[in-house]
Amino acid sequence: MKVGSPRFKEKTLVALADPNLRQALGQSRKGFVNGRAALVAGVPEFEAMRDQARDVKNHVLANLDHYLERFEASVTAAGGHVHWAADAEDARRIVLDICQRVDAKVVTKGKSMVSEEIGLNEALEEQGYTVVETDLGEYIIQLAHEPPSHIIAPAIHKTKAQVAELFEAAHGGPRKTTVGELVTEARLVLREKYFQADVGITGGNYLVAETGSSIIVTNEGNGDLTQTLARVHIVTSGIERIVPTLDDVALFLRILARSATGQETETYTTLSTGPRRPGDVDGPEEYHVVLVDNGRSKMLGGKFQDMLRCIRCGACMNHCPVYGAVGGHAYGWVYPGPMGAVLTPLFVGLDATRDLPNACTLNGRCQSVCPVRIPLPELLRELRHRQHEQGLRPPGQTRAIGAWRFVAERPRLYQFANRMAARVLKKMGGSAGRIANLPGGAAWSGLRDLPAPQGQTFLELWQARRK
Repeated sequence: MKVGSPRFKEKTLVALADPNLRQALGQSRKGFVNGRAALVAGVPEFEAMRDQARDVKNHVLANLDHYLERFEASVTAAGGHVHWAADAEDARRIVLDICQRVDAKVVTKGKSMVSEEIGLNEALEEQGYTVVETDLGEYIIQLAHEPPSHIIAPAIHKTKAQVAELFEAAHGGPRKTTVGELVTEARLVLREKYFQADVGITGGNYLVAETGSSIIVTNEGNGDLTQTLARVHIVTSGIERIVPTLDDVALFLRILARSATGQETETYTTLSTGPRRPGDVDGPEEYHVVLVDNGRSKMLGGKFQDMLRCIRCGACMNHCPVYGAVGGHAYGWVYPGPMGAVLTPLFVGLDATRDLPNACTLNGRCQSVCPVRIPLPELLRELRHRQHEQGLRPPGQTRAIGAWRFVAERPRLYQFANRMAARVLKKMGGSAGRIANLPGGAAWSGLRDLPAPQGQTFLELWQARRK
């Protein structure tokens, strides 16, 4: 997937002017946010579960080499194969080699953000393979030739009318008008693809070191059909998705659905452990796990290791006011929202993603709902600090900060400037006490009024009160 993050500002302007996007985001976010709040309130031990999940992930990351080797041994003992991919190019090559060796023609895919990260669909299609996304949201955006705009709801930016238009163009008429009809149409179209598939590719929500199992969670059952009916099952997953035991999986399943979609549990939780065994009535003939590094190991032991705890639930973006205003495509790469504003600069470079860490208001809502307590605002501040150190801030911003520092380091000048600003702004507020056009801040005051100050600084008011 091409990196569009350098055009973040341009993309946000387009997003803010799109009424369909506002409608779609408003409906979906309300369901996710309210659903999470209701279900979390019904679990008194939820905060303790967050602490436990954080501690388990920290333990795994501190001993990642051990658990990865144990996972590989368990997969091999079950008859499967583990492949190690240092970067996206390695991962694509591994998958393409497997498809070529088994003479594949049709590839079905369950939802996998790692496959988006490594640009797998494009690589497969360039080599002549027919690639079919089986997750309904992924299938919709495949028809629209768009990337996902959310990590758990890829087509969250689409309205029902837009989906109906896509289906009519792809499948022929008559045009469907209800959600039930649209879902049935997609089901009928995709059903035959499962039986045609030579290779089925899924992600891996969790990889269990104890058993060598990969676990996916879905609400549609498409993942089961993708990995069961194809001759070959390939799992693409980041190296950080390891958990020690099945008992640990139970903990993460309890917090995942509640945090992601406001459900008590996912509709389908599917464990895969190796290929079909003698006597099994179904299942793949081959089972492969592609473990992708692609920059993750560089985060170990550093200030961004906490980000490797992420379980890809999407809670941070569901509650983010910036994501809620501009959607996922504005971020320009695979991972949007607060988690994307941290991961994208780490994966593709700070120079290509200058605006992402600065698009956050640092209100802390993302950290307050993260099920594994990732300190996202702290990580965003660290990225801003590194931008400053590397001279990656826009020249105008650098000059503005330099001017502010000059004033702030001189207390008398600082206090004088504050007094003048308080008095000027009060006068600008007039009798209404509100400023509709803030000098130097038109982009902000163009959408809202600024309450005018009382004409005195906080220090002046405090000193008057003391007297």
